[in-house]
Amino acid sequence: MSNPLPAALITSLEGLPGFDRAPFEQVHAAAEKITSLRFNPLKVRTPGVQGNILAALSDADAARVPWSTTGYYLSQRPSFTFDPYFHAGAYYVQEASSMFLEHAVRATMDLRQPLKVLDLCAAPGGKSTLLQSLLNEQSLLVANEVIKPRAALLADNLSKWGAANVVVSNNDPRDFGRLPGYFDLVVIDAPCSGSGLFRRDPELIPEWSLENVALCSQRQQRILADVLPALKEDGVLIYSTCSFSREEDEVILDWLADHFELENIPLDVPEAWQIVPTVTTKRNCTGYRFYPNRLKGEGFFISCFRKRDMAGSGKRKETKQPVVSVKEKELLSQWIQLPDGYSYWPHQDEILILSPQLGADIALLQQQLYIRKAGVKAGQLGKKELIPDHQLAMSPLTVASVPVVDLELKAALQYLRKEDPGIDTSVKGWALMRYGQMSLGWAKILPNRMNNYYPKELRILKDISGL
Repeated sequence: MSNPLPAALITSLEGLPGFDRAPFEQVHAAAEKITSLRFNPLKVRTPGVQGNILAALSDADAARVPWSTTGYYLSQRPSFTFDPYFHAGAYYVQEASSMFLEHAVRATMDLRQPLKVLDLCAAPGGKSTLLQSLLNEQSLLVANEVIKPRAALLADNLSKWGAANVVVSNNDPRDFGRLPGYFDLVVIDAPCSGSGLFRRDPELIPEWSLENVALCSQRQQRILADVLPALKEDGVLIYSTCSFSREEDEVILDWLADHFELENIPLDVPEAWQIVPTVTTKRNCTGYRFYPNRLKGEGFFISCFRKRDMAGSGKRKETKQPVVSVKEKELLSQWIQLPDGYSYWPHQDEILILSPQLGADIALLQQQLYIRKAGVKAGQLGKKELIPDHQLAMSPLTVASVPVVDLELKAALQYLRKEDPGIDTSVKGWALMRYGQMSLGWAKILPNRMNNYYPKELRILKDISGL
């Protein structure tokens, strides 16, 4: 590691539960790169498919991430850019420690119920895709990002994931005060000083200072205070950072307990996982520390609370559902298998597919938030045909009768570069391009050429000639 750990950081961590200076410094000096991914249960439905993907990515057996039902460690870091399964949304490359969010959610929420969930600081989408995988179809996930370019990346990653019960918003935390008592669960992976990522990203080290830690702590308090009105009574707040600093972790827990009617929720965490519980001295709040010298993951901190004060509830805006005609529904049915309770929502010149809760609440959310993405975009509806959108290709909502073209690896990568792979097929017209039974996107096959409709902004830019 080119940059030594800041002396002020080491001094500030002395005495914290689980901190052991020598192995902590050694693991950072070694700078081992840990690679882990989490499968998408919407798309990877069998052990066989999962095994094929892991075998293609890793030359050794992949080990399970102990606190995740779908997370795996890889023996080395492959080039995900050249894996069509990555572009198909079969998995998300996520840091292993942060996958512990699944354990926290399962311990605090009844996932059989329809839930409204907010991932407040969501980009690039690791925790949002994880949350979506845990929720049932009757639930709703709002994934928010305040920074506009990062909100666009978040929308792309959630479109690739393929679910129709997700909204992507681009709002400041204070805007959610306009939805009082709306959410059952609020997850805040707060912006922080980033010391937990120093092993993975040593270029962050020169940016670190005690002054920045203090600024981050103040920002975290503002974010929490702004968004807590949107959490319903008996709702759950999950707070996390990728910082080791007490001011961003234990101090925030005491601050929450001091200023809000929140009850801390300790979790049952097996000792074998080597996650270190920490209890605050002032308000007896429990959090969990992840040290890279103790477990296979980066630095992380997480804690859970239940809200105890009364709150209002967001009133649903009464509105008439925009009408999709019988003829338009017939045309859409040639492309889309609409599940029970799902609905079509005309928006400008496009058709969206909304899950039941999203269909019920879309007007309220549109009224209060700036929405980047809602549900699954089916496409543009013309007089005679649907021009299908990439989001529809990424979803599990297409009918079985939609024509498909299965591609080998090289042809799939050419397609993902937005080239014509020169395939020989009897299929004519619109078709789903697939790799290993997973959809990559749309093409229109004409008598003498193929029009590639893969989104220009998502295309592979790297040269594939050497593969």
